Amino acid sequence: MKTKLLAASAIAASLVLVAGCGNSEASDSKKEESKKTETTAKHEDHLDYHDQKSWQFEAGDTQSPINIETAKTTKMEDKGTIELNYNQKVTDEVDNGHSIQVDDGGTALINGRNFELNQFHFHAESEHTMNGKHYPIEAHFVNESQDSRLAVIAVFFKEGKANPAFETILSNIKKGEKTTVSEPINVAALLPTNKTYYHYLGSLTTPPLSENVEWYVMANPVEVSKEQIAEFNKYYDGNNRKVQPLHDRPVLKHTD
Repeated sequence: MKTKLLAASAIAASLVLVAGCGNSEASDSKKEESKKTETTAKHEDHLDYHDQKSWQFEAGDTQSPINIETAKTTKMEDKGTIELNYNQKVTDEVDNGHSIQVDDGGTALINGRNFELNQFHFHAESEHTMNGKHYPIEAHFVNESQDSRLAVIAVFFKEGKANPAFETILSNIKKGEKTTVSEPINVAALLPTNKTYYHYLGSLTTPPLSENVEWYVMANPVEVSKEQIAEFNKYYDGNNRKVQPLHDRPVLKHTD
């Protein structure tokens, strides 16, 4: 990010994306690792969401998720446009013991910077809160740049009309197993049409809780039905990390 954003040191840190890739083997290794770290604990087979204090924690004061107080956000001065082009033909779907994860590909152009989608997964109830309010489900789309920087796009799901794309995902779940998905998934239906978002610098929400992760929390939720929420809750209901202190981090708002 440029110009006025440079005044906020936490946001300025996100500009290191201009650096090129290093050793290709190291980059490949980081890519494989980053596909897993957002939903899979590195050093534990299972996460106990009822005992989050025992989770392995690297260190730092820029943890995620956070509560977004919309009245205290700052207008983003950069253009901030997000363009998402995710694949409808996904690789597979897995119940990994922490979430339902869909391995997918595609591209994300975030404020003029290129990322690739690794996977997306779901938490219930939402990990982030908006003015103290949880949503029933939150989706995380985990994107990675060439230099292995992570940018996570978070989307809230609210109760409303049935979502065909989410229905396809629910119908493919096999508890504790990985499934090959034969039919296409309209991933765009899991994203809001209006791309207004809140941006801050945070962390992964599962161990090792690594920091320097860019978060883009969509302001507009996507509808899924009451029945779809109940069906997801049969597998996961409470796989959300507790809200973490903001510690004076700036939260920027981009209006689409």
